This record gives sequence, structure tokens and C-alpha cells, in this order.
Amino acid sequence: MSGGSTTMKMLDMAITDLECRLGLKPGQGTGSGKGKQPKAKKNNNKNNNNNNNKDKNKNKNNGPSPEELAAQPEICKLQFKVGVITKVWNHPNADRLYCEEIDVGEETGPRQIASGLRPHFSLEEMMGQRLLVVANLKAKNLVKFKSHGMVLCAASKTDDGIETVEFVEPPEGASPGDTVSFEGLPQPIPLAASQVEKKKVFVNCLEGMVTDGEGIATWNGHRFEVKNSSGETQGYCRAKTICGGAMR
Repeated sequence: MSGGSTTMKMLDMAITDLECRLGLKPGQGTGSGKGKQPKAKKNNNKNNNNNNNKDKNKNKNNGPSPEELAAQPEICKLQFKVGVITKVWNHPNADRLYCEEIDVGEETGPRQIASGLRPHFSLEEMMGQRLLVVANLKAKNLVKFKSHGMVLCAASKTDDGIETVEFVEPPEGASPGDTVSFEGLPQPIPLAASQVEKKKVFVNCLEGMVTDGEGIATWNGHRFEVKNSSGETQGYCRAKTICGGAMR
């Protein structure tokens, strides 16, 4: 017992000495007591706010600003992907439509797309065709078939009204999933499909989309190109023979 009493006296003396050094009143405590909790909570809130601000800044830095999006040329708001038809069949309820599965390099697998190309190509001509897909269009139900995008073609008409249609093909060496950029324009920042539809981006681009004198796809004179991983142009996208043809 005497040993315990001595220990308690020594502990009381140490506490009294510490209170004197810190300028505390007897029994006030050092900040670990109940009276100091609001301050700690305030600091925690401040830290949480700082973390939230960091997260907001991080998210902001990861994406384009509204000003950057607004400054983008219309064509750069669209996404064109290199694709290849891996399966094709006649739409059972529409005489002009093909149903296609197109590999555009996505992990989810081929996209299902419907195209009004039956008057222009046979099933054999469609199968294995390399092409461009407008990839950020809102999905549409075409005679009960949900189409996730659109294939890009060039068309021309003779004076007697006969129409010729050709695929706009990517350059040799381009792989499914490669994306198109536009010579002389900034790197595309594609909009979400809902925004493309709301702002009528594709419709706004149609007037400027034509093949040039070499059959190369252009928008207001800017050629469609595919670049490699080093940023060098692999080549241009073009129709086989149609020059000065509208693209759609």
C-alpha cells in the first residue's frame, strides 16, 4: 500500500508540474478532454473541405473546361472510329436495311448497327468491309432493331439520277478502334451522345462533309486522318472513286 501511495503522490506531482509548465489551471486538461472536442471537429471539417476541393480540382483537371468544349470545331465534337464488319444479315422487316455487327475495338464486343445499304451492296460485299463508324450518336430503334452508331459513306448522283455509294475507308494499317482526327484542327474532344443529339452536332457538320478531288474525306477542307501512337499520320480516309461526293 505504501508503495502505491508513493506512486500516486509522484504522479500527482508530475501532473501539477506539467500544468504549471503549460499555464493550465488545475484540472483544466491539455486538450484531450471533452471541452476541446469542438475544435478538433472544426479542424476535421476543414480537412474534409480541403480534400473535397482537391477532388473537385482533380476532376476538373481530368476533363476539358466548358470554354474548351465551346471552342471546339463542330467536327471535333464527333467521334469517328475505325471498324470492320464481322457479321451482316438482311433486316427481317425493312427491305433497304442491313443489320451488322462491327468491330470497333471495344471491350464490350462488336456494335450492332443498321444501315440502309441493301440497294448498293450485296451481303458478300458488306462482309469484312473496313469502314468508319460515327460512334457517339444516340442509339436509335430502326424498325425494332437498335442501332448503336452509323457507318460513313460517300455518295454521288449522275445527271440522270443514278446514285453511287461507297464506304469511306480508313488508311491501310489502321486497326479497329483507332480514332479519326482532322488535319489542321485540334485533337477531338467528343461529346456525349445525348449532347450530340441535343446540339444537333452531326446535322451541323453534314454540309461541310465531302470528299475532295482525290476522294479524301474532308470537313470544310480539313482532311480525315488516322494517326499512330507517336502522333504521326498513318494516312487519310477516303472513298475508292467518288470525288466531290457528299458524306453521310
